[in-house]
Amino acid sequence: MAPIRILVVDDSVVIRKMLADTLSKQTGFEVVAWAGDGRIALSKIWQLHPDLVTLDVEMPVMDGLETLRELRKLHPRLPVIMFSTLTERGAATTLDALSLGASDYATKPSNTASQAVAIAAIEAELIPKIKALCPGTLPKPKTLPPPLPRRERPRAKQPIEIVAIGTSTGGPNALAEVLPHIPKDFPVPVVVVQHMPPIFTRLLAERLARQCAISVAEGSTGASLCPGRVWIAPGDFHMTVVRAGLGGRLEINQNPPEHSCRPAVDPLFRSVAAAFQANVLGVVMTGMGADGVIGARHIRQAGGEVIIQDEPSSVVWGMPGLVYAAGQADAVYPLDQLAQEITRRVLQSRMVPATATEHQPHAATEPRSQ
Repeated sequence: MAPIRILVVDDSVVIRKMLADTLSKQTGFEVVAWAGDGRIALSKIWQLHPDLVTLDVEMPVMDGLETLRELRKLHPRLPVIMFSTLTERGAATTLDALSLGASDYATKPSNTASQAVAIAAIEAELIPKIKALCPGTLPKPKTLPPPLPRRERPRAKQPIEIVAIGTSTGGPNALAEVLPHIPKDFPVPVVVVQHMPPIFTRLLAERLARQCAISVAEGSTGASLCPGRVWIAPGDFHMTVVRAGLGGRLEINQNPPEHSCRPAVDPLFRSVAAAFQANVLGVVMTGMGADGVIGARHIRQAGGEVIIQDEPSSVVWGMPGLVYAAGQADAVYPLDQLAQEITRRVLQSRMVPATATEHQPHAATEPRSQ
């Protein structure tokens, strides 16, 4: 199996060497070249045809955003991981890059970190993302379980009282596709986990708020859940929901990471299942890893529904794909149909009595087998 061919683009000689050395030591990885600015990078892409590019945000001659714009005109499907600083400016630029078509991002190690700590950070964050974005270039395990058929469960229709969304890689753009199409008078609250660090989640919420008719904000302890509002879990905190009177409220905590993530989807999904029982619609969208599978099971065991994004429209069909493989998806939809389906299910559920007859599932697109 041919290795993943990587082009490293960064104006820092130290960072270039650290990335190249760290990635080259990985089985199945090959750093084919490096470049100190965007113009050189674009020429090397034509010459070398890499499988993936790591792209610095701040560079002379042609910065990361300008390079990405030109790259996407010529190579629309080439995976690109932005390499940015964990600062307000770095986070804002990274969100710009994602909206321009970057596949994902990784945060640069702090200038004060030792080389060993910096290398460990690269190995922990960047390498799994490269593998997730280039699955076709890696050898597959010999014993992959086949996807399980979608399981329909006859049950009494319950009015949906809350929508819970979980997403990761590709999530900012997916949320920007779904949430602006949710109507302003949406009758239930929406809670979201997007795997992102601090600063990034706040800026993401602010950007989505400017794009949406529905209100969007970063979640905070004690916030009351009310219809027509979206809360996004803050970076480095799990967000959960508890019942409060006829509604609910948010709680924020720093319990241990789950699936190496904080915030994680599973704690949120478990909490909405416990608080709202069968009155939950869970949504799992594009993302790498297994976060959301256990939470989806909790929602469905409580009588709620779970729908997922399909494989063709996902940047990485890890999270939704594993929910599907575990038999925990009620239906599968392409990204451009999710907002309509979320709205339809919520409104339809609230138009009929809770004792209505068995739910007949809406037709949905089946995902491609892996």
